[in-house]
Amino acid sequence: MAAQNNAPLPDGLDIAGYRIVKKIASGGFSIVYLAYDEDGNAVAIKEYLPSSLALRQPGELVPVIAPENLPTFRIGLKCFFEEGRALARISHPNVVSVVNFFRANETVYMVMAYESGRSLQDHILRRREKGEKPLVSERFIRKMFSQVMNGLREVHTNKLLHLDLKPANIYLRVDGTPILLDFGAARQTLREDAPKLYPMYTPGFAPPELYSKNGNLGPWTDVYSIGASIFACMVGAPPQPADQRKINDRMDGHFRKLEDLYSPELIKVVRWSLMVDPMERPQSVFALQKALKSETLEKKDEQDVLEKISRRIRGLFGTKVRESANGGATTIQENSR
Repeated sequence: MAAQNNAPLPDGLDIAGYRIVKKIASGGFSIVYLAYDEDGNAVAIKEYLPSSLALRQPGELVPVIAPENLPTFRIGLKCFFEEGRALARISHPNVVSVVNFFRANETVYMVMAYESGRSLQDHILRRREKGEKPLVSERFIRKMFSQVMNGLREVHTNKLLHLDLKPANIYLRVDGTPILLDFGAARQTLREDAPKLYPMYTPGFAPPELYSKNGNLGPWTDVYSIGASIFACMVGAPPQPADQRKINDRMDGHFRKLEDLYSPELIKVVRWSLMVDPMERPQSVFALQKALKSETLEKKDEQDVLEKISRRIRGLFGTKVRESANGGATTIQENSR
């Protein structure tokens, strides 16, 4: 059955104590709505409605599912429900907060806290439109992705994989702190006895193992997507799709173009996380996070601070200033921010 566009629930509909305001997002797996609960609090409601398995016409509430699609639809529904239950147990500032889930219209709905802000993808696109160089600062990348990985570690601790990490699924609050969104692809848990319902992957952000039904999935799978998301921040576009890299890998050329904009240490970390062979990548989010916070990068941070102070002093007094750090002379370089 080919994928089709499903009609969203009508605006103003009351369902399980929530009032639908409008559709705010849709994809091949689900539809997301802005709604209000009985106390007037804004929430986001995610409806399980895979477009390749179910069809809902305008004016209808219950989707039509062909008999041959029912078994797969029910497996996905069960995984979606279990995922909602697992996410509801997670209380972490960098993971979307699931506050409720319920059954209606012969499917399942996940209710999440609604946050003001914008996606990392929107942030990247706005910077690209302005012609910023570098596109996103190294300091922003390191700080923001460290928080993303704090949330992802909590997800992995709860025996879940995300499997669709990309800038569109990383949401930036108004204060800039990130939240991991859209666990719609997290249908493969770390438990070996779980039914396997393989995700719809996003080319460029998906590692090679997601292209195969027999792929060995694990934390290293999400690690690749983190590296791809960092790369997208640096370049403004996703990496070369993994299936193409297996035939003719052109990533070396892309990395060379970044050498004047970002530190060798950061580029090395991104290269490591984007290895085609899963076993050559960091095997845990913690390992990648530790590499991102390497001592060399911390020293570079100190040097950037010293350079800023130097510039201010030179501007005030018009004199050439020599700084010292750790007992030795510090060479002032062009700030990479």
